[in-house]
Amino acid sequence: MLKQHLQLKLSQKLSPKQIQLMKLIQLPTQAFEECIKQEIEENPALETGKEESEDPFEIETNDDFESAEEDQSEEINIEEYLSDDDTPDYKTTLSSSPVEDENQTPYAAGQTFYGYLIEQLSTFNLEAEQYLIAEYLVGSLDESGYLRRPLEDIIDDLAFSVGLFINEDQLKEALTTVQQLDPAGIGARDITECLSLQLKRQTKSASRDLAIEIIGESFDLFSKKHFDKILQKHKIDEDALKTAIAKIERLNPKPGGGFSTGLRMNRQIVPDFILRIEDDQIDLQLNARNAPELHLSRSYKELFETYKQGGSNPAQKEAVQFVKQKLDAAKWFIDAIRQRQQTLIITLQAIVNYQTAYFLSGDERDLKPMILRDIAELTGLDISTISRVANSKYIDTPYGTQLVKSYFSEAMTNEEGESVSTREIKSILKELIESEDKSKPLTDEKLGKLLKEKGYKVARRTVAKYREQLDLPVARLRKSL
Repeated sequence: MLKQHLQLKLSQKLSPKQIQLMKLIQLPTQAFEECIKQEIEENPALETGKEESEDPFEIETNDDFESAEEDQSEEINIEEYLSDDDTPDYKTTLSSSPVEDENQTPYAAGQTFYGYLIEQLSTFNLEAEQYLIAEYLVGSLDESGYLRRPLEDIIDDLAFSVGLFINEDQLKEALTTVQQLDPAGIGARDITECLSLQLKRQTKSASRDLAIEIIGESFDLFSKKHFDKILQKHKIDEDALKTAIAKIERLNPKPGGGFSTGLRMNRQIVPDFILRIEDDQIDLQLNARNAPELHLSRSYKELFETYKQGGSNPAQKEAVQFVKQKLDAAKWFIDAIRQRQQTLIITLQAIVNYQTAYFLSGDERDLKPMILRDIAELTGLDISTISRVANSKYIDTPYGTQLVKSYFSEAMTNEEGESVSTREIKSILKELIESEDKSKPLTDEKLGKLLKEKGYKVARRTVAKYREQLDLPVARLRKSL
């Protein structure tokens, strides 16, 4: 039996505009520029640069026309978007005078990995069938330059997709040709073959031959740093092994790694903030690329006035509504950008104020424990907003370009009862590992004891966690002769 009843429920929902604003806040500079470019392309009512006239364009509303729209729930009032305030251009400038980026490096995409290899392949004197096989092999390489697929599968693919029937010897002959291409190591089927191919390109010497022998016969021992066993197996002295290892360590295990996602390109981090120190005073500014000058299109304002005064027929009403929607979207986008800039600068200023000692000295030991809640309380912003700002933004400092997120760390208590940042402990841990005797590297347990001697009570398990976060291998893999 169906029943009806009333139920009160309190729920929190974000409007589409609020969601879009959150997305704008979390965008880094490059993605933000692309977003603006896309918005300008999609909305003709939005323009870049300064307006030609300093006087705002005024439009009188037509109340009779407004009331004629039966389905319209709100009045079309262009005055809401065009006010007589002191900033008629709706420029999105910041009071902090953002720094101009004078050294903007363009992103140039080069040749594709596939095209680069095919171009070399065309210089070989190959018959049509041999070239077709080699070309297919090049297309089968992964992004690191390896041929991961079994040769039997490639033979089957050539038969079914190309109609070319060959045997394994023919395929291996073509593979030998591919392995002669640059960079050295291309076309290898595993890491040992990749390294061996690179070594064979080098000038013949005793150390090169020994390196090839170690890679071919003792790669497992080499990867696990069992140097004593290598010395015994190959009956060599320590100096010879050192020279061979030096050659191996200079090799590239991923010869195709210079081509990312098929394109060879320059990678550059564009900082969202610029921090400078002069006379012990910190100056924080927003990158100028985050503060574009935007304004409403004057032609669209005039278009609105023309359509509005033209009459109240359905076509005119539809035209007015369309223009109004474009002006509405443009005005909101400009306001959202201004709010984004204010949120970014307020958040970063709070972080800089909190970590003033670190920014003045550059010593990671001066970093105070800081979590998202600390900055949220200082700024009055939500924790999720602080997280969006910190996760993807970079700041250019005298000590390098750093991820804002890296300034956040949990607190630990030292033996004196003082709260210290976990990043401070990681910094000391890194120093201990860098200064250790590489012939007898320190174990995690020994590192824990040394940290305890310095006043930091850290368990072995915690040492292992911090070491992994620093991307440092275990003691056995840090060993060297």
